[in-house]
Amino acid sequence: MTRTELKTESDSSPALPLDRSPERIAGMFDAIAGRYDLLNRLLSAGFDQRWRARAVAALGLTGQALVLDLCTGTADLALSTARSARECRVIGVDFAGKMLGLAHAKVQRAGLDQRVRLVRGDAIYVPLGGGAVDAVTIAFGIRNVSKPADALRDIHRVLRPGGRLAILEFGTPRLPAVRAIYLWYFRRVLPFIGRCISRHGSAYTYLPVSVGTFWEPAVFCRVLVDTGFEDVQAIPLTFGVVYLYQATRVASDGVHTPGKQV
Repeated sequence: MTRTELKTESDSSPALPLDRSPERIAGMFDAIAGRYDLLNRLLSAGFDQRWRARAVAALGLTGQALVLDLCTGTADLALSTARSARECRVIGVDFAGKMLGLAHAKVQRAGLDQRVRLVRGDAIYVPLGGGAVDAVTIAFGIRNVSKPADALRDIHRVLRPGGRLAILEFGTPRLPAVRAIYLWYFRRVLPFIGRCISRHGSAYTYLPVSVGTFWEPAVFCRVLVDTGFEDVQAIPLTFGVVYLYQATRVASDGVHTPGKQV
């Protein structure tokens, strides 16, 4: 996919018709923080850990890399990243205070508090300088950002030229039979189980709605390219239940490498 092929008629990003105000989203995640990890494992049948491992592998980390994990939540992806490379350091950023409290406890139990630093902040205004990090990750968080295109622009700002970006986000399977089963589970079973265990009335009803109103993979790839990324790929995992988006910040010489959607 070239930058020109993905350009839209308007410079504005596609609309996302759902209330994603920071206050609402942070409050929702704080309310389910105590059962968040349990529900992730249960509702994904443990696949969430495999998906995170794929995202970390996509970064190709070597040496003393500094990685930014945005929307870090309880730091599952930050910890996976730190464990993948002995000298790697990770900065986890999230705006939900209770989620960060749980993340801090997990980092300490893992003995990685010297290499994983947690900061409260907004994905649209990353509290780092330009070109500060070697790679950026986001796991199931970009769709919850009020202005995801703005977040991608700020990621581009803090990522060094040639640095890698890996984003995990939910999708919808393409195969009709798999799609039908998945949508039944995602819209009927998952909200019921999530509501019973989390004891939150709307968090797991919000989940399928937020996925349904988020960008399709081709649109997301287009926004990434328009934001200044190259070698953009959308890789379906587990029949397309999840997509791994990989991209590289355009090098300072402005040379682009074609990307593709898989």
